[in-house]
Amino acid sequence: MPTFYNLKALIKGIRGCKTVADERALIQQESAAIRASFREEDSYQRHNNVAKLLYIHMLGSPAHFGQIECLKLVASPLFTDKRLGYLGIMLLLDENQEVLTLVTNSLKNDMNHSNMYAVGLALCTFANIASEEMSRDLANEIEKLLGSSNTYIRKKAALCALRVIKKVPDIADHFIGKAKNLLTDRNHGVLLTAITLVTEMCTLDESVLNEFRSAVPLLVRNLKSLVTTGYSPEHDVSGITDPFLQVKILRLLRLLGKGDEQASEAMNDILAQVATNTDGAKNVGNSILYETVLTVLEIEADTGLRVMAINILGKFLSNRDNNIRYVALNTLNKVVTMDTNAVQRHRNTILDCLRDGDISIRRRALELSYALINEQNVRILVRELLAFLEVADDEFKLGLTTQIALAAERFAPNKRWHIDTVLRVLKLAGNFVREEVLSSFIRLVAHTPELQAYTASKLYLALKSDISQESLTLAATWILGEYSDILLEGGIVDDQSSTPLRDSELIDLLLSCMDSPYSNYLIRQFLLAALTKISARSTTSQPEQDRIAEVLAKYTTSPELELQQRAVEFASLFTLGETRVGVLEQMPAPELKATVMGVVSERKPVGSTKAMDADLLGEDVPSTPAVANSSQSAPSAASNQDLLAEIFGSSGPSTSSPPPAQPQKSSVDDILGLFGSSSSSSGPAAAIPQTPSVPPSYPATPATAIPASFQAAAAIPFTPATPSAPRLTAYSAYEKNGLKITLTPQTSAAKPGIVMILARFHATAQSPVTGITFQAAVPKSQQLQMLPMSNPNVEPGVTETQQMRVVAPVGSNVRLRLRIGFTADGQVHQEQVDFAGFPAGLTGGAS
Repeated sequence: MPTFYNLKALIKGIRGCKTVADERALIQQESAAIRASFREEDSYQRHNNVAKLLYIHMLGSPAHFGQIECLKLVASPLFTDKRLGYLGIMLLLDENQEVLTLVTNSLKNDMNHSNMYAVGLALCTFANIASEEMSRDLANEIEKLLGSSNTYIRKKAALCALRVIKKVPDIADHFIGKAKNLLTDRNHGVLLTAITLVTEMCTLDESVLNEFRSAVPLLVRNLKSLVTTGYSPEHDVSGITDPFLQVKILRLLRLLGKGDEQASEAMNDILAQVATNTDGAKNVGNSILYETVLTVLEIEADTGLRVMAINILGKFLSNRDNNIRYVALNTLNKVVTMDTNAVQRHRNTILDCLRDGDISIRRRALELSYALINEQNVRILVRELLAFLEVADDEFKLGLTTQIALAAERFAPNKRWHIDTVLRVLKLAGNFVREEVLSSFIRLVAHTPELQAYTASKLYLALKSDISQESLTLAATWILGEYSDILLEGGIVDDQSSTPLRDSELIDLLLSCMDSPYSNYLIRQFLLAALTKISARSTTSQPEQDRIAEVLAKYTTSPELELQQRAVEFASLFTLGETRVGVLEQMPAPELKATVMGVVSERKPVGSTKAMDADLLGEDVPSTPAVANSSQSAPSAASNQDLLAEIFGSSGPSTSSPPPAQPQKSSVDDILGLFGSSSSSSGPAAAIPQTPSVPPSYPATPATAIPASFQAAAAIPFTPATPSAPRLTAYSAYEKNGLKITLTPQTSAAKPGIVMILARFHATAQSPVTGITFQAAVPKSQQLQMLPMSNPNVEPGVTETQQMRVVAPVGSNVRLRLRIGFTADGQVHQEQVDFAGFPAGLTGGAS
């Protein structure tokens, strides 16, 4: 193939290639010819060769060998050669190239050139490729050119100064004086670049910000001139004079007015004028209005001006352009805490956005709706959110149900409305309800005896009509098992009347759930416990008790270990007569406290106030010290072990350590404490009452895999460590099969003997780890309490956590026995490890 004389011929030749291989071969041949021409030092051909080389570079082929030739073109006295040389330098070089040091002298010479266009080429090249070293070397030249009498040069010099202060922030003060002079320039291009320069300087250094606050009246005057000027053909864009300059001025005013009342006062009037006089019918006007709103919300503006800014955002919400509505919702989400009442005025428009076809708009409107909920509008907004829940995409439902439940818990006008709201949530999206919601609902019902019959009736009817919702089934099973006597005595309670209910109907419903295709491992565990509870109620007839006994006998041979173990233990209770009634009587209402749902909810908590975050975590709950417990629990240890042997026979575990004694204990408490004293078992019946998926009325299953020298988590509630506490070293406790678990201890000098431990779960492989069960036990001399895990499923790149607290004698070492179960890559793993990796003396005192 022949070489091509000029760029036009090369382009024509490349376009004529029929295959990629032909094109590549042609480019390689032409590149070789260009390299040969460079070696011949043919200055006449250099211009054409560099032009062809730049085209080859833009096609993606190597062209770095032409860098020196570009430098030679720059040194040429011809403007055409300089222009091509500088273009080549900008394309083929960057600030990391060593060859760049050779360019500095050429740039310095051309910055002092008599031809303003040659100066412009040098400035343009500097602004694109200048390194930190080059910026220091040429800063004086740039500063000098800022004072040039030529507007073309001043404009480009300002952009070069911007590059300099980004690369070398410590010399920004060299440009302050010249930048102030540029702000008085009448040329729009110079003014635009000058404001860009000043904005960057103010962002980098707060002391510079104070220097330019005196320029606020000048900026206000320039902005007023732009707003009040009539038609200007040179700068007109859709009927608005130079919107780019207006936006730049507004952004600089936003910086200068923030935290300064005097500067803010000087710009209040012009901001109101811009907001009033700018036409929002076109996108150009909307961009200026949006910048005005951001400026008003950022500075120390008058209250009336803030309300006007929020009203502008409200108008944006009714715009047909999805981008404008999205921007408005996003901004309102940020300012809703600033002036909630002003945002509340646009509540109906925000709710209308929930029905928008654009999913991103629905998401932002939903987040804003959460933040607007308060005591006055909770009924209206929750009703709208429930209506949205019926048609919402699955990806919204988990966060939506959490926020509705949180709003009901925080702002409910009465308990009846609260219960009805959560019942509605369970009916509409029972498969998308967090454990915290279910746990909170059960606690609420337990603490509201006057509504237990009503709630049980509603749940019975709801379960009868739909057994496909998991959380609904779990809640109904727990409530019906706990309060079946109330339901059987009073019947199905309606607002005006009640309908009798037979025990056989109730048991038929629960058994139909047991055999349902929607029933899972967890539901069947709840159902076995509920049926056992119902059998102990005086309202249950003997034939139905025998029927329940047959069901339990059937599950004693279940291939599912947890179900089999429960069935064996529950069936054993049938031989104990009155003891069974005592064991299975109604549980006392659990401690009623604020949930931690706000921590796991989507984006921001309901109400969107800072104080709320603290409320959601609750206050510290004092726990019983280990020393006091040990002395009180010792006398009951032997009786508990004897009772355990009596219930399960001599083969039952006889060495489980007892739980801490409680201030008031009944015979039922003794039995329940007996179950809680053993090591925590797998499944939802663990001896940790804080776990939301474990209703506190069901006894835990004794586990024998962890020796009696360790005791499981005690039933002492506690609050998590504050986020502001100092972070200690994380110690690796487990790392294999795609899961890594680290333990981070945290102590306080004010509370020796108490160690807060944060367990972090990471997926080390590219696949998620699901169904994590994490159980722990400590030696007899220590006590352990655990909060629920943030999420039993760990996605790659996501860290899930669980908090524990160990109460140990001062000076002792903390030891843990961990049982870990999970599924990774389709494989089920069960591991037990002993951990003693914390430093000695962590509990205080001498180790």
